[in-house]
Amino acid sequence: MLLSQIKTETGIAVVAREGSEAAIVQGAVSTYALALEAAEAGRSLAAVVAGYGLGPAVDLLRAAAEGRMLSPITHPDPAHLHLTGTGLTHLGSASTRNAMHAKLATADETDSMKMFRMGVEGGKPASGAGVQPEWFYKGNGVHLVAPGAPLTSPGFALDGGEEPELAGIYVIAADGTPCRVGWALANEFSDHVTERINYLYLAHSKLRQASIGPEILVGELPHDVRGTSRIRRAGAVIWEKPFLSGEANMSHSFANLEHHHFKYDVFRQPGDLHVHMFGTATLSFADGIKAEPGDVFEIEVADFGLPLTNPLAVAPDTGMTTVHAL
Repeated sequence: MLLSQIKTETGIAVVAREGSEAAIVQGAVSTYALALEAAEAGRSLAAVVAGYGLGPAVDLLRAAAEGRMLSPITHPDPAHLHLTGTGLTHLGSASTRNAMHAKLATADETDSMKMFRMGVEGGKPASGAGVQPEWFYKGNGVHLVAPGAPLTSPGFALDGGEEPELAGIYVIAADGTPCRVGWALANEFSDHVTERINYLYLAHSKLRQASIGPEILVGELPHDVRGTSRIRRAGAVIWEKPFLSGEANMSHSFANLEHHHFKYDVFRQPGDLHVHMFGTATLSFADGIKAEPGDVFEIEVADFGLPLTNPLAVAPDTGMTTVHAL
């Protein structure tokens, strides 16, 4: 089952889809509310949706064309939606990072390559927790951009580039248990030029907007996820590459990545919503592409329904930020 949210004449509607048939979930306030209800009742999300029943049919392609697709899940208070992620998790993901962070004065392998090798050797334990991955923070719900809406690079940024990824979507139950809502496509938008200056700038480079959806896959994730990441400029494709994910293409198990995020009690606060991105091995930046304002990022995987598209925008530089003393 796929879940999405759309704008309607009366507000927001949740849409459930099986195959090509999509319909409004009758009486549903939001995907978040459905997920919390499932978590508190100890029922599957699919069962909760079935209990509400389906109403009018929806043409999702038309809704997308009309700009009515919303993020497939949001929190009523954006400060309680956490955007986080992890890197160096995919087989082949180390080559680009290693080149970006290469030490010119020594033949020793970079810290990035060491981290990658640690994941290969201990990221999929037979039982218990494995080696912890690289982890980063992107922001809160203020940074979550709807499908089709611009991903805006700050005026001070040196670059704005796509990162096609899978994201896990989670709500925290009243007793502090993390509950997975499902999986979504994500564009983990980043500043790779800033990151390349020094790997200690990774934290700065990740404090950017991100987009997920348009649909959440509820249920089991395929072991081998295959899709395409591309950039369109003035309607023409200027770059395109296969996008691989799923545990068949990763050095860490999802269970290990989830453990190392939710082991921190600050991320197990009842009612919070988490969008946790799981990394990639595919970047246009690695092929020398510099995205320009108006370019459209497109990430497509058949199992996830509609493609995730977002144009690039650049905000004006607001200059020096000064602090007012009270």
